[in-house]
Amino acid sequence: MLVSDWMTRTPVTVTPDTPVMDALKLISERRVRRLPVLRDGKLVGITTRKDLKDAMPSKATTLSVWELNYLLSKLTVEEIMGRPVITAQEDEYMEDAALRMQEHKFGGLPVLNAQGQMSDIITTSDVIRAFTTILGMNEGGQRLTLDMPDVPGSLERAAQAVQPSNIISVATYDVDGAGGNRRFVLRVGARGLLGCVTGCGRRGFPFWTEVGWSLSACSGFGWVGGFCCWGLGFSFLAPSPSPLPQRGKGS
Repeated sequence: MLVSDWMTRTPVTVTPDTPVMDALKLISERRVRRLPVLRDGKLVGITTRKDLKDAMPSKATTLSVWELNYLLSKLTVEEIMGRPVITAQEDEYMEDAALRMQEHKFGGLPVLNAQGQMSDIITTSDVIRAFTTILGMNEGGQRLTLDMPDVPGSLERAAQAVQPSNIISVATYDVDGAGGNRRFVLRVGARGLLGCVTGCGRRGFPFWTEVGWSLSACSGFGWVGGFCCWGLGFSFLAPSPSPLPQRGKGS
């Protein structure tokens, strides 16, 4: 998953000698939040909507309208732009660029090609689009969340448990630290969902699944030899030779 797969094409840019008023107008008309600044095709800075608005005179100023207009006509982007610019590379991994955005608290990064020239821009919207696409949100199916011991082989057990449903996407994250549980979030095809739920219950996995617009909590009951899933509108008993593992703290 590379930056080049998700970046915004043909970004809106300005030059260093662009008047601040013109840059503000451009941001409003094109509905963007930031403007990379190019000089002779080379990236030399970046300015944001906040930078431009902060450069405007205070309403409490004693200057006349004519004096304000004169000053603003002379104020250019070069005087307020940020530099040096934090950038991303076309061929780097999307998650690395997203982490850099998080670390610097930026909503977007200009993207440079192999020649070091700016080609595109990656924004928070692009990161969110990548996230939802990778999780299969546009492919239908149902989400199934399982808490499993954080040990080798847990993913294989989870994959076996959801059969015969087809797995659309898989994501995992730590629930309660080293040696605890790991949460597996799977999006599975709706076909065979009942068999999927049955498989999880028989293996004694605490899990949750969604039905329609509601989130249903499905809890194991190892001490009575079975489990019940209220949200799916049915319950059944299944062999459970030992009590279920404790849920993680994030449950």
